[in-house]
Amino acid sequence: MTSVKATTTEDPQQQFQHCQQRCERQQGREPQRRQCRQECERQFWEQQKGKQRSTNPREQEEEEEEVGESGDNPYYFHSRMLHSWFRAEEGQIRVLERFDKRSRLLRGLKNYRLEIFEANPNTFVLPHDVDADCILIALKGEGTISLVWQDKKQSYHLEGGDVMRVPARTTVYFISSGRDGQVQIAKLIQPVNIPDTFKEFYPVGTENPESYYKVFSSKILESSLKTSRDQIERLFGQQRQGVMIRASEEQRQALSEHRGWLKNKGHGLRGPFNLLGREPIYSNEFGRFFQASPGEFKQLLDLGVSVTFVEVYQGSTMVPHYNSKSMTVVLVVEGNGWFEMACPHLAQAQQRWGSGGEREEEEEEEEEQETEQGGSARYQKVTSQLSPGDIFVIPAGHPIAIVAEQNEDLRMVGFGINAHKNERIFLAGKENIINRMDREAKELSFDLPAREVDRVFRNQEKSYFVSSEQQQPQRERRERRNIEKIEGSQRLRQSKRMDKSDTKGSEGSSSSAMVSILNLASIS
Repeated sequence: MTSVKATTTEDPQQQFQHCQQRCERQQGREPQRRQCRQECERQFWEQQKGKQRSTNPREQEEEEEEVGESGDNPYYFHSRMLHSWFRAEEGQIRVLERFDKRSRLLRGLKNYRLEIFEANPNTFVLPHDVDADCILIALKGEGTISLVWQDKKQSYHLEGGDVMRVPARTTVYFISSGRDGQVQIAKLIQPVNIPDTFKEFYPVGTENPESYYKVFSSKILESSLKTSRDQIERLFGQQRQGVMIRASEEQRQALSEHRGWLKNKGHGLRGPFNLLGREPIYSNEFGRFFQASPGEFKQLLDLGVSVTFVEVYQGSTMVPHYNSKSMTVVLVVEGNGWFEMACPHLAQAQQRWGSGGEREEEEEEEEEQETEQGGSARYQKVTSQLSPGDIFVIPAGHPIAIVAEQNEDLRMVGFGINAHKNERIFLAGKENIINRMDREAKELSFDLPAREVDRVFRNQEKSYFVSSEQQQPQRERRERRNIEKIEGSQRLRQSKRMDKSDTKGSEGSSSSAMVSILNLASIS
């Protein structure tokens, strides 16, 4: 086989691409070329791991500069922080770095990881199981997922919006649809053996992946499988194609033949349910919010996790609100925007990139003293721009507002941790919490007459989602726009009179302006 050793003067990504090109030019059968490509991948990820292990201060400084403003925001993860665990022509698997590694403020998420799975059409994912409970949501594309237990096997059709739980150590395999378009699935993973660490186990494979059967001695395998050593070695030495394999159309159709198409309502312990097939719990002309909570769906109950899908339409805002108990991990699926959040912890101590050692112990002691001694409430605004693939965390009790850019909708999925009996409290919009308070409580709290407080908090016409423009009553906005149009027409008419001394021309302009005013009057 042709050597695939890469030069050291190139960027690792360029080395990987050139290495793959050399493999394609290599003469011989496809298995040899495939093995060459796998060797390229192995070298690439070794270089990536070596880079991550680097202790060079300058390199660490460059990595902090690369994430930009997120260095001051422990709740935001740029899409670049999703590290590839596997990548091939057929697709890739990316996993977000540990939450608590980013900041000690996220140590409540220590035993959770976020994974993004992507596969091209007609891609088969080898049977495997994971030592972790997994809740997945299909973001786009479709395919067939098969789950194998000790006593049965069940296959299900999976499409955009489907939510499903895969219990720990359940053997799973997947085949993507043959239609154009990539399959993309987001997974919240909760390890069951070692906190924040999970491993995949494969019954098939040679090196990448390696079959766990190969760990057992030949004597045990021969007696257990009642098969000769030669047959066993051939069986577990044949698969060298990697985790993802290109399947033929006939193979895909056969694997999809016995799948279940009907979506249950999620009240069973197995099978997907479609989140977008339900009625949104909040919606208006500015956005929609879908939710599957553990109180409704048995698949989510014992993990205490909710799954949400949020659309903030272009130029709109999801008004300030907070969750009473749930800590939510949010993935941006489509669109651009930003969020603003109030954090009491960062106001007490600026914290970048989770420090360790004596500094961490000192900070813990300071936090304990502040908790014991109390003190006045202070908050720091946390904000970040949002783009597809970015992730951010909303801690429980932290007020947040989310805004979509003017030219595109912002779509997000969220996994709520500790979501059982969580309540979402809105601080603005028609259904805000201030409106629930007694008149005397408002006057004492704001040191203003209650009517002045109500003039602000009862001024909203919409709940949950609003336009990002300055919030005024609809009638006032219409009147303002009409006045602006009339004034614009008057300025235009005046300009024409100045440019033309012809009286007839002036009269014509005046007539045209009158028509504009009548049209505006009919609109209002």
